[in-house]
Amino acid sequence: MKIHTICALVSILFLSLVIGCTPKVTAPVVTQEPAKSTPPPKDVGDASPCKKFSDAQNPEGVKTAHVLYRDFLKQNQIDEAIPYWEKAYGAAPAADGFRDYHFLDGVKIQEHLIKSETDAAKIKSLQNRIFELYDEAAKCYPDKSSLYKGLKAFKLYYTFPNLATDQEKYELFKEVIDKDGEKTADFIVNPFTALLLENIVNKRVEMQEGREYAKKVMDIVSYGTKNCKNTKECDRWDLVEGYSPVRLEELEGIENFYSCDYYKEKYTKEYEANPTDCETISLVYSRLKWGKCPDSDALLTKLKPEIDRCFPPEVTTTTSSGPSCNTLLREANYSQAIECYEGRAERSTNPEKSAEYYLTIAKIYYAHLKKFSASRKYARKALNLKPGWGKAHILIGKLYASSGPLCGPGRGFDSQVVTWVAIDEWNKAKKDPETATEARTLIGKYQQYMPSKEDIFQRSINEGDSFTVKCWINQSTKVRTP
Repeated sequence: MKIHTICALVSILFLSLVIGCTPKVTAPVVTQEPAKSTPPPKDVGDASPCKKFSDAQNPEGVKTAHVLYRDFLKQNQIDEAIPYWEKAYGAAPAADGFRDYHFLDGVKIQEHLIKSETDAAKIKSLQNRIFELYDEAAKCYPDKSSLYKGLKAFKLYYTFPNLATDQEKYELFKEVIDKDGEKTADFIVNPFTALLLENIVNKRVEMQEGREYAKKVMDIVSYGTKNCKNTKECDRWDLVEGYSPVRLEELEGIENFYSCDYYKEKYTKEYEANPTDCETISLVYSRLKWGKCPDSDALLTKLKPEIDRCFPPEVTTTTSSGPSCNTLLREANYSQAIECYEGRAERSTNPEKSAEYYLTIAKIYYAHLKKFSASRKYARKALNLKPGWGKAHILIGKLYASSGPLCGPGRGFDSQVVTWVAIDEWNKAKKDPETATEARTLIGKYQQYMPSKEDIFQRSINEGDSFTVKCWINQSTKVRTP
């Protein structure tokens, strides 16, 4: 089979998957804490067993202190609030017995004090006080103990990352999910997803546990998005939905992680919507084969003649042995296909053909195995043999643009800087007549996602400054705004 036919096959397989790998730079990790306590409904149960306003020696004075410190907090006058909070918390830690203001506001106050403290021992003491307040809240409001445990994990993940190992944070988040199930709070989901992925990729958890909690995350997201009660709450779940499911798709690159049923559930509807389209046929066939669906599977049996129609088996020479590279790729034997194409690239005396083979390998790593660094490595090998090749630059740009959730929270500066290096690659692709139109389209689409003027101003960065995008990319670029 000629090289352009091979590339047509891999391009079809690649294109369909890339649609699902496009940049998600507007989907952030939910880093907001949940809203503070709301007034209790009329049919509330028993009040907290801890000391309340009614238990204080001077109930009215304590209530006044409560109102004063709350007013100061609303105006962000935290220093002024502190003495009144100390009086209200000291005399009635459970407030009215139905709201946990004194504990959660106390956390806010300790964090404020940490910002202006320079003594390491005092900082440590303030940090410990934060976690003590959560523990006290759990004793006074046991029905919300899971919330406080989640807040502890949240603080350890975002605010005080050095106070616990990633594994300790993972276990704490996991305890919350085990207790709350599909009703787990939104702010838990994204940091847990990130830790879960790290544990799976680094083999710190068994495959079965990884599968179990990946499914739990998806169930939580599904439940949360369907049952949110107001715009603010639904917006938070939209942010979660834009991050966690995207990250979990990376696990498709791990062989045997997801079952045949997962791929059938995910891709069958696409086939039913376009049953004669070769792109769709190749996508669904490849995914089902990767998911180890048996050849006797009804859908695979139905797809087999269609895949042969769209992509006839490669004609091999009498001296060749074993399946062709094309067949290996088509049957989702990705590791063997990579070895096959690499062998062809190394044996070929035609630099352009070798470049085509290397780019095919790069596409397999990106679209199927989700290994971005390896994909870039082979795209660059292709460029070494075919300098200025637009297709290779297009691919590298897509690798970068798809890394928003991988290299940052998904939204904001840390994630959006990937657009700078992506656009750098597409500007190079614009010089190749074969890819100029696609490059211009991508640039036009993603310029809007570059960090804003406000983002760079807050970081004392100026347009035109040199900037290194870190993460796996580690590429120097120039600062720009939309």
